[in-house]
Amino acid sequence: MEKLKVATTAAYYAAFVAMGISQASLGPTLPGLAKNVGVDLGMIGVLFTARALGSLLISAFSGWAYNRLRGHVVMAMMILGMAVCTVMTPFLRDYWWLVALLFITGACQGLLNIGANTFIVWLHGDAVGPLMNGLHFFFGVGTLITPILVAQFILRQNGLTWSYLLMALMIMPTILVVMIPAPSIPDRTIQQRNGQFDYRLIGLVALIFACYGGIANAYGGWIFTYVLQLHLGDATLSAYLNALFWGGLVVGRLVAIPLAMRLKSQTMLWLDFLGAFASLILMATWVGSLIPILTGTTLLGFFIASIYPTTMSMAGRMMLINSKITGLFSIGSSLGMMLMPWLVGQLFVTVGPASLMVSLMVPAIIAMAILTILALRYSSKEVPVLLDEP
Repeated sequence: MEKLKVATTAAYYAAFVAMGISQASLGPTLPGLAKNVGVDLGMIGVLFTARALGSLLISAFSGWAYNRLRGHVVMAMMILGMAVCTVMTPFLRDYWWLVALLFITGACQGLLNIGANTFIVWLHGDAVGPLMNGLHFFFGVGTLITPILVAQFILRQNGLTWSYLLMALMIMPTILVVMIPAPSIPDRTIQQRNGQFDYRLIGLVALIFACYGGIANAYGGWIFTYVLQLHLGDATLSAYLNALFWGGLVVGRLVAIPLAMRLKSQTMLWLDFLGAFASLILMATWVGSLIPILTGTTLLGFFIASIYPTTMSMAGRMMLINSKITGLFSIGSSLGMMLMPWLVGQLFVTVGPASLMVSLMVPAIIAMAILTILALRYSSKEVPVLLDEP
């Protein structure tokens, strides 16, 4: 049984590497895709919105998919979908076809994310904290691989195409997750079907996911273009700076694994958002200076690294997690991922690149306000309050 747990956990980790590769592909290739379809930066930013919208809408069907179909088969289908979409992306020359493709990519990412996050909680129960951080560490590994790969090809002939083809090639092997049996739903969830949802608590936690998704997706997606627009470096340096952000995230998630065994979830989240806010202030103060950008980018990635898995762990202590609830959290995250990159794209055109740092301070402040509410109203909740399984 322990060997099966290890193999299943490893399969989820591999799937999250694939999802990280897919997720980070857009940022360093955004100018190239804009050139392919003949639009400006304001319009190409809609790709972030389309991808997040796909993730958001599929979240509403996650309960149905994972309750009625074999869970690992669903995950494998989503991995295949990500690979196919990745192959097709650089070949499209029509703007709206590209938007539609990114919508499908987001749907695949969203359903895969919900499955892995739900199943790893079922698999490990109360001991999931460090393992959840491990899961998202491997997502960070995938996001780190992508800009480094793009940096090697971006200035070569057909570099955009080769970058996407190699990314698809790395995604495909993780489809083997289908070979391992999915974990069963915990008995305690089945026994509590007559309980009630605490929708206020769910909504507050979903807002934290929205704030995180907005910061991570907007910064990871636009920092490449930010550097180019301010003439801080060429495309290769911009790609490596993008990798620096995701590298900070990888290190942060690695550090978070032992910290999750020593600190309370809410304490970790306070440190995360305060650190992210301070990093944004650093970069907003010295706009156009490369050293503060290098430092702030690394620190921002480091501090936001553990927000998603720590919020999931905190939620698991306050409520029983099932695919429907994970789907609601994913809706929150997708809203942030959809709105913030779009807003940043509009501000890039109307205000200028310097607006990036200031605009991302807003979700950090909102998240800290929510953590204050949770501390005041829900700090004593150490038993499940969410007892219904769809």
